[in-house]
Amino acid sequence: MAAISASQVKELRERTGLGMMECKKALTEADGDIERAIEDLRKNSGLKAAKKAGRTAAEGVIVTRVAEDGSYGVMVEINSETDFVARDDNFKAFADKVAEAFFAARSEDVAAVTGGELETAREQLVQKIGENIGVRRAAVINASEGNLVGAYVHGGRIGVLTVLNGGSQDTAKDVSMHVAAINPAVARPEDMPQSQLDAEKDVIMAQPDMAGKPAQIAEKMVEGRLKKYLAENSLTEQAFVKDPNVTVAEFVKAAGGEVVGFTRYEVGEGIEKEEVDFAKEVMEQAKRS
Repeated sequence: MAAISASQVKELRERTGLGMMECKKALTEADGDIERAIEDLRKNSGLKAAKKAGRTAAEGVIVTRVAEDGSYGVMVEINSETDFVARDDNFKAFADKVAEAFFAARSEDVAAVTGGELETAREQLVQKIGENIGVRRAAVINASEGNLVGAYVHGGRIGVLTVLNGGSQDTAKDVSMHVAAINPAVARPEDMPQSQLDAEKDVIMAQPDMAGKPAQIAEKMVEGRLKKYLAENSLTEQAFVKDPNVTVAEFVKAAGGEVVGFTRYEVGEGIEKEEVDFAKEVMEQAKRS
Protein backbone atom coordinates (compact mmCIF):
# COMPACT_ATOMS: atom_id res chain seq x y z
CA MET A 1 0.00 0.00 0.00
CA ALA A 2 1.39 3.41 -1.02
CA ALA A 3 2.05 6.02 1.66
CA ILE A 4 -0.38 8.93 1.44
CA SER A 5 1.31 12.34 1.59
CA ALA A 6 -0.16 15.57 2.96
CA SER A 7 0.16 17.16 -0.49
CA GLN A 8 -2.03 14.41 -2.00
CA VAL A 9 -4.69 14.96 0.65
CA LYS A 10 -4.51 18.73 0.05
CA GLU A 11 -4.92 18.32 -3.71
CA LEU A 12 -7.90 16.01 -3.32
CA ARG A 13 -9.51 18.42 -0.84
CA GLU A 14 -9.05 21.32 -3.26
CA ARG A 15 -10.49 19.31 -6.16
CA THR A 16 -13.48 17.91 -4.30
CA GLY A 17 -14.21 20.23 -1.39
CA LEU A 18 -14.52 17.22 0.92
CA GLY A 19 -13.04 16.79 4.38
CA MET A 20 -9.46 15.88 5.19
CA MET A 21 -10.26 12.52 6.78
CA GLU A 22 -12.65 11.54 3.98
CA CYS A 23 -10.01 12.43 1.38
CA LYS A 24 -7.30 10.53 3.25
CA LYS A 25 -9.54 7.46 3.49
CA ALA A 26 -10.41 7.65 -0.22
CA LEU A 27 -6.73 7.96 -1.18
CA THR A 28 -5.81 5.04 1.03
CA GLU A 29 -8.48 2.88 -0.55
CA ALA A 30 -7.35 4.03 -4.02
CA ASP A 31 -3.71 3.26 -3.20
CA GLY A 32 -2.75 6.94 -3.64
CA ASP A 33 -4.36 7.34 -7.08
CA ILE A 34 -6.10 10.72 -6.97
CA GLU A 35 -8.18 10.20 -10.13
CA ARG A 36 -9.39 6.84 -8.88
CA ALA A 37 -10.16 8.35 -5.48
CA ILE A 38 -12.31 11.00 -7.15
CA GLU A 39 -14.22 8.36 -9.10
CA ASP A 40 -14.79 6.38 -5.89
CA LEU A 41 -16.01 9.50 -4.10
CA ARG A 42 -18.48 10.16 -6.89
CA LYS A 43 -20.11 6.84 -6.10
CA ASN A 44 -20.88 7.71 -2.49
CA SER A 45 -22.39 10.56 -0.47
CA GLY A 46 -19.59 12.92 -1.49
CA LEU A 47 -20.98 13.14 -5.02
CA LYS A 48 -22.79 16.44 -4.62
CA ALA A 49 -19.89 18.17 -2.87
CA ALA A 50 -17.41 16.88 -5.43
CA LYS A 51 -19.51 18.18 -8.29
CA LYS A 52 -19.87 21.61 -6.74
CA ALA A 53 -16.31 22.11 -5.53
CA GLY A 54 -14.98 23.32 -8.86
CA ARG A 55 -17.43 26.19 -9.01
CA THR A 56 -16.35 29.61 -7.81
CA ALA A 57 -17.55 30.58 -4.34
CA ALA A 58 -17.27 34.36 -4.45
CA GLU A 59 -20.40 35.37 -2.56
CA GLY A 60 -20.95 34.92 1.17
CA VAL A 61 -20.68 36.87 4.40
CA ILE A 62 -18.22 38.63 6.68
CA VAL A 63 -18.66 37.96 10.39
CA THR A 64 -16.88 39.55 13.36
CA ARG A 65 -16.55 38.99 17.08
CA VAL A 66 -14.98 41.39 19.58
CA ALA A 67 -14.19 40.80 23.25
CA GLU A 68 -16.32 42.81 25.68
CA ASP A 69 -13.27 44.69 26.90
CA GLY A 70 -12.07 45.35 23.34
CA SER A 71 -8.85 43.44 23.97
CA TYR A 72 -9.14 41.43 20.76
CA GLY A 73 -11.39 40.83 17.78
CA VAL A 74 -11.73 38.39 14.90
CA MET A 75 -13.13 38.69 11.39
CA VAL A 76 -13.88 35.82 9.03
CA GLU A 77 -15.02 35.50 5.42
CA ILE A 78 -17.24 32.50 4.63
CA ASN A 79 -18.06 32.00 0.95
CA SER A 80 -20.91 30.53 -1.05
CA GLU A 81 -21.56 30.45 -4.78
CA THR A 82 -24.62 32.70 -4.76
CA ASP A 83 -25.93 35.63 -2.78
CA PHE A 84 -29.19 33.72 -2.35
CA VAL A 85 -27.44 31.05 -0.26
CA ALA A 86 -25.53 33.74 1.66
CA ARG A 87 -28.91 34.89 2.96
CA ASP A 88 -30.02 31.38 3.92
CA ASP A 89 -30.57 30.81 7.65
CA ASN A 90 -28.63 27.53 7.60
CA PHE A 91 -25.66 29.25 5.99
CA LYS A 92 -25.85 32.12 8.49
CA ALA A 93 -25.94 29.65 11.38
CA PHE A 94 -22.84 27.94 10.01
CA ALA A 95 -21.10 31.32 9.64
CA ASP A 96 -21.87 32.13 13.27
CA LYS A 97 -20.37 28.80 14.36
CA VAL A 98 -17.25 29.57 12.37
CA ALA A 99 -16.95 33.02 13.94
CA GLU A 100 -17.29 31.58 17.44
CA ALA A 101 -14.62 28.97 16.68
CA PHE A 102 -12.11 31.58 15.52
CA PHE A 103 -13.00 33.81 18.46
CA ALA A 104 -12.31 30.96 20.89
CA ALA A 105 -9.10 29.87 19.14
CA ARG A 106 -7.78 33.41 18.56
CA SER A 107 -6.05 32.02 15.49
CA GLU A 108 -5.93 32.92 11.79
CA ASP A 109 -5.08 29.35 10.76
CA VAL A 110 -8.13 28.43 8.69
CA ALA A 111 -7.12 24.79 8.21
CA ALA A 112 -6.54 24.25 11.92
CA VAL A 113 -9.65 26.02 13.19
CA THR A 114 -12.12 24.62 10.64
CA GLY A 115 -11.23 20.96 10.98
CA GLY A 116 -13.18 18.32 12.89
CA GLU A 117 -16.79 19.21 13.71
CA LEU A 118 -16.76 22.41 11.66
CA GLU A 119 -15.57 20.56 8.58
CA THR A 120 -18.29 17.95 9.08
CA ALA A 121 -20.85 20.74 9.40
CA ARG A 122 -19.54 22.36 6.21
CA GLU A 123 -19.79 19.09 4.27
CA GLN A 124 -23.36 18.52 5.51
CA LEU A 125 -24.31 22.04 4.50
CA VAL A 126 -22.82 21.53 1.02
CA GLN A 127 -24.91 18.36 0.70
CA LYS A 128 -28.06 20.11 1.92
CA ILE A 129 -27.78 23.38 -0.01
CA GLY A 130 -26.02 22.12 -3.12
CA GLU A 131 -23.40 24.83 -3.39
CA ASN A 132 -19.68 24.98 -2.77
CA ILE A 133 -19.12 26.56 0.65
CA GLY A 134 -15.80 27.42 2.24
CA VAL A 135 -14.07 29.45 4.92
CA ARG A 136 -11.72 31.67 2.97
CA ARG A 137 -9.73 33.76 5.45
CA ALA A 138 -9.61 35.12 8.97
CA ALA A 139 -8.06 38.08 10.76
CA VAL A 140 -7.29 38.16 14.47
CA ILE A 141 -6.43 41.49 16.06
CA ASN A 142 -4.90 41.42 19.54
CA ALA A 143 -4.83 44.89 21.06
CA SER A 144 -1.71 45.74 23.02
CA GLU A 145 -1.89 47.53 26.37
CA GLY A 146 -3.75 50.82 26.09
CA ASN A 147 -5.35 49.84 22.78
CA LEU A 148 -8.80 48.51 21.97
CA VAL A 149 -10.61 46.92 19.03
CA GLY A 150 -13.96 47.89 17.53
CA ALA A 151 -15.87 46.34 14.63
CA TYR A 152 -18.50 47.13 12.05
CA VAL A 153 -20.15 44.95 9.38
CA HIS A 154 -22.15 46.50 6.56
CA GLY A 155 -24.86 44.33 5.06
CA GLY A 156 -22.89 41.20 5.82
CA ARG A 157 -20.59 41.96 2.88
CA ILE A 158 -18.03 44.44 4.24
CA GLY A 159 -16.37 44.04 7.61
CA VAL A 160 -13.82 46.18 9.43
CA LEU A 161 -11.79 45.82 12.61
CA THR A 162 -10.26 49.06 13.86
CA VAL A 163 -7.63 49.48 16.56
CA LEU A 164 -7.45 52.67 18.60
CA ASN A 165 -5.10 53.78 21.32
CA GLY A 166 -7.51 55.11 23.91
CA GLY A 167 -11.04 56.20 23.07
CA SER A 168 -13.89 53.69 23.23
CA GLN A 169 -15.31 50.75 21.32
CA ASP A 170 -18.13 52.97 20.09
CA THR A 171 -15.56 55.35 18.64
CA ALA A 172 -13.71 52.42 17.04
CA LYS A 173 -17.02 51.19 15.60
CA ASP A 174 -17.71 54.62 14.08
CA VAL A 175 -14.25 54.65 12.51
CA SER A 176 -14.85 51.13 11.21
CA MET A 177 -18.05 52.37 9.61
CA HIS A 178 -16.06 55.10 7.88
CA VAL A 179 -13.51 52.57 6.63
CA ALA A 180 -16.31 50.35 5.29
CA ALA A 181 -17.79 53.26 3.36
CA ILE A 182 -14.66 55.05 2.09
CA ASN A 183 -12.11 52.21 1.89
CA PRO A 184 -8.90 54.14 2.63
CA ALA A 185 -5.66 52.59 1.42
CA VAL A 186 -3.76 53.02 4.70
CA ALA A 187 -4.37 54.19 8.27
CA ARG A 188 -1.84 57.06 8.25
CA PRO A 189 0.16 58.86 5.55
CA GLU A 190 3.40 57.33 6.82
CA ASP A 191 1.94 53.85 6.27
CA MET A 192 1.74 54.30 2.49
CA PRO A 193 4.22 51.92 0.80
CA GLN A 194 7.04 53.69 -1.02
CA SER A 195 6.30 51.58 -4.10
CA GLN A 196 2.79 53.04 -4.22
CA LEU A 197 4.13 56.58 -3.86
CA ASP A 198 6.63 55.94 -6.66
CA ALA A 199 3.86 54.64 -8.91
CA GLU A 200 1.70 57.68 -8.17
CA LYS A 201 4.67 59.96 -8.86
CA ASP A 202 5.08 58.34 -12.29
CA VAL A 203 1.41 59.02 -13.00
CA ILE A 204 1.77 62.67 -11.96
CA MET A 205 4.91 63.15 -14.06
CA ALA A 206 3.11 61.77 -17.12
CA GLN A 207 0.26 64.29 -16.88
CA PRO A 208 0.13 66.85 -19.73
CA ASP A 209 0.61 69.92 -17.53
CA MET A 210 3.96 68.60 -16.31
CA ALA A 211 5.51 68.68 -19.77
CA GLY A 212 8.32 71.21 -20.17
CA LYS A 213 8.25 72.37 -16.54
CA PRO A 214 11.60 73.34 -14.99
CA ALA A 215 12.89 70.71 -12.57
CA GLN A 216 12.33 72.80 -9.42
CA ILE A 217 8.77 73.71 -10.35
CA ALA A 218 7.98 70.14 -11.39
CA GLU A 219 9.33 68.87 -8.07
CA LYS A 220 7.11 71.25 -6.08
CA MET A 221 4.07 70.30 -8.15
CA VAL A 222 4.76 66.60 -7.57
CA GLU A 223 5.23 67.21 -3.84
CA GLY A 224 1.91 69.05 -3.60
CA ARG A 225 -0.01 66.41 -5.53
CA LEU A 226 1.52 63.57 -3.54
CA LYS A 227 0.49 65.35 -0.34
CA LYS A 228 -3.06 65.59 -1.67
CA TYR A 229 -2.97 61.93 -2.70
CA LEU A 230 -1.88 60.90 0.80
CA ALA A 231 -4.62 63.00 2.39
CA GLU A 232 -7.27 61.43 0.17
CA ASN A 233 -6.11 57.86 0.75
CA SER A 234 -5.07 57.91 4.43
CA LEU A 235 -7.78 57.21 7.01
CA THR A 236 -6.62 59.79 9.55
CA GLU A 237 -6.62 62.61 6.99
CA GLN A 238 -10.01 61.90 5.43
CA ALA A 239 -13.12 63.93 6.24
CA PHE A 240 -15.14 61.84 8.69
CA VAL A 241 -18.30 60.46 7.04
CA LYS A 242 -20.55 61.32 9.99
CA ASP A 243 -19.14 64.85 10.30
CA PRO A 244 -17.25 66.12 7.21
CA ASN A 245 -16.17 69.21 9.14
CA VAL A 246 -13.52 67.16 10.98
CA THR A 247 -10.98 64.59 9.90
CA VAL A 248 -11.07 61.05 11.26
CA ALA A 249 -7.96 61.84 13.35
CA GLU A 250 -9.71 64.88 14.86
CA PHE A 251 -12.86 62.89 15.59
CA VAL A 252 -10.90 60.18 17.38
CA LYS A 253 -8.75 62.69 19.27
CA ALA A 254 -11.88 64.43 20.58
CA ALA A 255 -12.94 61.05 21.99
CA GLY A 256 -9.58 60.66 23.74
CA GLY A 257 -8.00 58.28 21.27
CA GLU A 258 -5.66 57.86 18.34
CA VAL A 259 -5.91 55.64 15.25
CA VAL A 260 -3.52 52.69 15.27
CA GLY A 261 -4.74 50.68 12.28
CA PHE A 262 -7.55 48.77 10.61
CA THR A 263 -8.30 45.61 8.67
CA ARG A 264 -11.04 45.64 6.03
CA TYR A 265 -12.63 42.61 4.31
CA GLU A 266 -15.08 42.67 1.43
CA VAL A 267 -16.81 39.52 0.27
CA GLY A 268 -15.19 38.05 -2.82
CA GLU A 269 -12.47 40.68 -3.25
CA GLY A 270 -9.60 39.27 -5.24
CA ILE A 271 -11.56 36.23 -6.44
CA GLU A 272 -11.91 35.88 -10.19
CA LYS A 273 -15.57 35.19 -10.87
CA GLU A 274 -16.59 33.29 -13.94
CA GLU A 275 -18.91 35.41 -16.06
CA VAL A 276 -21.85 33.32 -17.22
CA ASP A 277 -23.92 34.17 -20.28
CA PHE A 278 -27.19 32.67 -19.13
CA ALA A 279 -29.01 33.34 -22.41
CA LYS A 280 -26.31 31.48 -24.32
CA GLU A 281 -26.35 28.68 -21.76
CA VAL A 282 -30.12 28.21 -22.13
CA MET A 283 -29.85 28.20 -25.93
CA GLU A 284 -27.14 25.55 -25.83
CA GLN A 285 -29.22 23.39 -23.51
CA ALA A 286 -32.23 23.81 -25.77
CA LYS A 287 -30.21 22.63 -28.78
CA ARG A 288 -29.07 19.54 -26.91
CA SER A 289 -32.57 18.61 -25.78
